Amino acid sequence: MPELPEVETVRAGLAPVMEGRKFTRVKLNREDLRFPFPKSFIRRLEGKSLISLRRRAKFLMGELSSGETLIMHLGMSGRFTIETGSWPADDTPTNPQHDHVIFTMQKLGSEKQGPTIIYNDPRRFGFMELLGQGESGRLKGLGPEPLSNHFSGPSLFESLTGKKAPIKSALLDQRIVAGLGNIYVLEALHASHISPIRLAKDVTQDEAALLTTEIKKTLELAIKAGGSTLNDFAAADGALGYFQHRFQVYGKEGTACPTPACTGNIERIKQSGRSSFYCPNCQI
Repeated sequence: MPELPEVETVRAGLAPVMEGRKFTRVKLNREDLRFPFPKSFIRRLEGKSLISLRRRAKFLMGELSSGETLIMHLGMSGRFTIETGSWPADDTPTNPQHDHVIFTMQKLGSEKQGPTIIYNDPRRFGFMELLGQGESGRLKGLGPEPLSNHFSGPSLFESLTGKKAPIKSALLDQRIVAGLGNIYVLEALHASHISPIRLAKDVTQDEAALLTTEIKKTLELAIKAGGSTLNDFAAADGALGYFQHRFQVYGKEGTACPTPACTGNIERIKQSGRSSFYCPNCQI
């Protein structure tokens, strides 16, 4: 599933071709994705302009001129592509059979038709919804953004106090911190020398401070690299992410730990049905 860096990469690619433009045509090739499309979805979008495109956790949030907010989630395999007249514009074209939503945009004040934005999703785990003013929908209860000032060592330590879940599970809890996923949690835990098995309540104040620093650093590096491409992910322009080439532990089972002077090897275990990679020698 695309995590925060991948979603931020998609947002950065879509914003220049969607912000300040209106939806002249919206086409749905099916009635639902993971969930049914909102009632009157097409009518509520066509003729409206997209003022800004933001990201919250793993959600894309489009502020509309109507006052509503368009929420878009990529699910497991969702991908946006931009058709500008030189289609296909990338080396990893999608299967048109899975083109489920098509937005035709037009720049405000212009008669010329703008780019077409296509949402393709083979597994159909993504979804879109429209929120009215004051509505939070599936955004309700999300914790702080990990790259914001609201996410800090003291705030994380307070959130972990008394929690008996493993620290990895706690960090994946979107109520504690929003947007983190399996890959970047494991990378940050390794950089902090904290085992994913350690109980959250046993993480000290100093460790929580180091962990927040490493989470921010890991996410910032991943965003600069365009995210990680493991299966289906590509940016809106078709570019692949490259952060997977910088993984320290994820998918590195059996290799030597990259921590200087550490003599351990990376191991793989299962936690809540998901793989965890870590060094039992230097992550305690």
